[in-house]
Amino acid sequence: MGSESDSIEEKSAARKEALRALRAAQELSESKEEGDGDVAVEEEKELQDGKVAPLELPKFEDPVAALPPAVEKKEKKLDKLERRTQKTMYKLMEEHEKERETVEADEEATES
Repeated sequence: MGSESDSIEEKSAARKEALRALRAAQELSESKEEGDGDVAVEEEKELQDGKVAPLELPKFEDPVAALPPAVEKKEKKLDKLERRTQKTMYKLMEEHEKERETVEADEEATES
C-alpha cells in the first residue's frame, strides 16, 4: 500500500511541476508580446533549470477570414435586379407611348 501512495504523490508532484511550467510559459509568451525582456530572461532560466521546454502555442487561423467575401454575390444580385428594373421601365415607357399615340389618334378623329 505504501508504493501506491508513493506513486500518487509522485504523480501529484509531476502534475504540479507541469502546471508551474505551463504558467511560466504562458507568462513568458505574454511578456514577449509586451516587450518585457528582463522578466522573460529570468523566467526562461527558471524553465531551463526545471528542464521543461517552453510550450509553443499554435497559431490561430481565422476560418472566417479565409472565406471569400460575399460582395460578389451581392453584386450579381444587384446586377440582376438592375436588368429587371431596366426591362420594366422600358415596358412602361412603351405602354405610355402607345397610350399617348391612341389619345392623339382619338383627338384627330374627333376633330375631323
